[in-house]
Amino acid sequence: QMEDPIQLKEEGNKYFQASDYEKAVQSYTQAIKLNKDKALQAVLYRNRAACFLKKEEYAKAASDASRAIDINSSDIKALYRRSQALEKLGKLDQAFKDAQKCATIEPRNKNFQETLRRLGANIQEKVNAGGALHIQFSTDLRVQKMFEILLDENSEKEKREKAANNLIVLGREEAGAERIFQNNGVSLLLQLIETKNAELILAAVRTLSGMCTGHKARATAILHYLGIDNICMWMSVDNEEISLAVCNLLQTITDCLLGQGKEEHHGKEEAVVLDTKKDLKVITMRLLDMLVSKKVSGQGRDRALNLLNKNIPRKDLKDHDNSRTIFVIDNGLKKILKVVGQIPEMPDCLPLTENTQLTASVLLNKLYDDLRCDPERDNYRVICEEYIKSKIDPQDMDKTLNAIQMVSGVLQGPFDLGNKLLGMKGVMEMMVALCGSEREIDQLVAVEALIHASTKLSRATFIISNGVTLLKEIYKKTKNEKIKIRALVGLCKLGSAGGTDYGLRQFAEGSTEKLAKQCRKWLCNTSIDARTRKWAVEGLAYLTLDADVKDDFVEDEPALQAMFELAKTSDKTILYSVASALVNCTNSYDTKELVPELVQLAKFSKQHVPEEHPKDKKDFVVKRVKRLLKAGVVSALACMVKADSVILTDQSKELVARVFLALCEDPRDRGTIVAQGGGKALIPLAVEGTEVGKIKASHALAKIAAISNPDMAFPGERVYEVVRPLVSLLNTERDGLQNYEALLGLTNFSGRSDKLRMKIVKERALPDIENYMFENHDQLRQAATECMCNLVVNKEVQERFVADGNDRLKLVVLLCGEDDEKVQVAAAGALAMLTAAQKKLCSKMTEVTTQWLEILQRLCLHDNVEVQHRGLVIAFNLIGADKELAKKLVETEFLEILTYIGKQEDDPKKQHIINVARDCLARCMDYGLIKPLSQA
Repeated sequence: QMEDPIQLKEEGNKYFQASDYEKAVQSYTQAIKLNKDKALQAVLYRNRAACFLKKEEYAKAASDASRAIDINSSDIKALYRRSQALEKLGKLDQAFKDAQKCATIEPRNKNFQETLRRLGANIQEKVNAGGALHIQFSTDLRVQKMFEILLDENSEKEKREKAANNLIVLGREEAGAERIFQNNGVSLLLQLIETKNAELILAAVRTLSGMCTGHKARATAILHYLGIDNICMWMSVDNEEISLAVCNLLQTITDCLLGQGKEEHHGKEEAVVLDTKKDLKVITMRLLDMLVSKKVSGQGRDRALNLLNKNIPRKDLKDHDNSRTIFVIDNGLKKILKVVGQIPEMPDCLPLTENTQLTASVLLNKLYDDLRCDPERDNYRVICEEYIKSKIDPQDMDKTLNAIQMVSGVLQGPFDLGNKLLGMKGVMEMMVALCGSEREIDQLVAVEALIHASTKLSRATFIISNGVTLLKEIYKKTKNEKIKIRALVGLCKLGSAGGTDYGLRQFAEGSTEKLAKQCRKWLCNTSIDARTRKWAVEGLAYLTLDADVKDDFVEDEPALQAMFELAKTSDKTILYSVASALVNCTNSYDTKELVPELVQLAKFSKQHVPEEHPKDKKDFVVKRVKRLLKAGVVSALACMVKADSVILTDQSKELVARVFLALCEDPRDRGTIVAQGGGKALIPLAVEGTEVGKIKASHALAKIAAISNPDMAFPGERVYEVVRPLVSLLNTERDGLQNYEALLGLTNFSGRSDKLRMKIVKERALPDIENYMFENHDQLRQAATECMCNLVVNKEVQERFVADGNDRLKLVVLLCGEDDEKVQVAAAGALAMLTAAQKKLCSKMTEVTTQWLEILQRLCLHDNVEVQHRGLVIAFNLIGADKELAKKLVETEFLEILTYIGKQEDDPKKQHIINVARDCLARCMDYGLIKPLSQA
């Protein structure tokens, strides 16, 4: 008898090859008892499993294969043998899973693929036949088929696309995501990413995003399996779609780690919670590393900056924990500064997009704003100062240029800090000296820095006295368009900062039209890079303050279209400049009204009185608005509104809202504005931004809502979002026109559906509408009453009229007695609907005021047939509600009024009135209060 397990294994193998399975089992069993080596033990178990398969002892075969798999989970032979055994035992779902793992390890093995197809077909057959198999088997089969198609290079393109889309959809469903995860799907998705096929990579990444959404345990497991280095590498590729998809995946994982979004608890979730902070730190460090890596594309750098912008600063300043911001400042501030200090024209520049440096400046600003105390801000400043000082080297002009560019970048971020950096020894002098350099790159960087530095008057004063002459010289002498355009904008900005047109007057001798024409040429020149053309837009934002310039600009169709096209780019400066130029062209900026008496006084004392330019008068403004609408300004504005809040600042939103309000001035243009997406674009502007911006946007919405079909202007659920902005205008702090047009809009809405009426009530508009019903202003009182007339159809509004302790009904009754015919029509309509819907209000009407009968009589004898009809309907409601009320009416002159109207000959124009009067008389006869004429 042998004592060596290896010899026993060899002996078992010989018996197996000779088909003596019984003796082979004996040899393997003896070897298992003697063996102490784990790897050999796995081989012995799987070999014995093969014997049991041949002997058709499938339960034993499955058991031995499982023992081998317990030792080595990737033992492909053991997996396949267990799959065969489980299939024979009828456990198709478990057999399918094992075969699936085999195919994952060896995707080109035709035997495994055939087994999967056979098992899949058997499972499908049982599911179709209504067998007891759970739906998850069907899902497993679908998942496997999708991966088969996607990993097969010979698959048809259409099948691949369909499989990719199906996989993405499945990954978004909780059950589907779990099935993919449990069936080795992450490994298969990684294989798809490694194919380097863009379509497959996108499908895999999007599926992973779906699987991670709202599931911390799964998101953490996927992060660890894929590895943050791999994720960052994929995000770094020079492919916008893939880079964005990977960025979304990393954002989804980060959301889960931060505990944001839908939180679901599955499996061993609690076990991974402890690692969350560690994972977040690792992610942050890798993103910071991406900022300064030359291997990262411009797109990838932008994604890293956007992720840092979104996830590092606190979203709520009430939360005292700003540790993530402190961590980034300590470990990555210098890296962010390196990005803003890059000079695209230099050979050693990192790969950048047009937005990279501005996004980095935004991040600098957000980090600075997130600091809680002076020591933290001092630390931030010291890091910046030391890093910039280390770059200033009189012997190395390129390094010094980077330092000046950094200061320029900080000025576009935390401006107060940038101002302090300008105060560093030699920085301002270096900027002015670089302007006089012979090298064009020196001039380019210096001019940009001067422009950003001139925003504050304190710095602009120094620059005006030192830099204007240099800028003039640069503009006149340079042949480089990039420098020339920046010099021009610098002069414009210096004039603005100084509160005068100093820079321009000194330079252009008042010829702003000439400069604007040059800016328009640059704007239309597509051969110039977008970064340079944006300066042309910024120049026009200043120059269009001149009435002649703005008039010429709106007539230049190519220049307008070029500006609108640039507005589609995600650039903070461009959006602000475009919005500023449009505000100037539409004269939608605030102007101080000149008091005539003060004007006369100023003239008497021989002081200068600014006069309105002829082209700033209303007729010219209207023409410019029409021209802009024809050119498609609404579509451009709608596109701008879609930009991220980091790019479209609150100040820019306010400017856009001002332009929209100017465009909506003429009711005939509002249909065009709605058709081009203006209604939809105004909604977010009315709820986010500056207070002035929200009011302007709400007013523009009110103008549209007042005359448009709500179903067309604000389709679907969007109409309900408009109610709150309209209600916000029902405020004594708003002007009368805003109140009036908001009431008109709400009147229009309240006539559409009860759901809209409920929304208006829930927004607490009722008390405000009632207040305007008391207004002395006829139009406001009329609009409020008409709105209430529509609202009383709603049951909840009716209940408020029925409730004790309020004068709502009294107010409506008294308004019926007003001299204003339109108010009477609305009030009488409201009273007619209220008394028809609520019998209690019929008797209450006779109690709220002693004038009720006189008012009702006046309504029923009114010359306006609409008022008369409503008065008779009220009378009919009173008579029908209660015999005592009817008696009270019959005992007065009111019976004569009813008889007079009821006896009139039939008349198609007044038949509805005659019929109601006759119905009133008939009801009184039914009560026995009056008799027919023949019985009298």
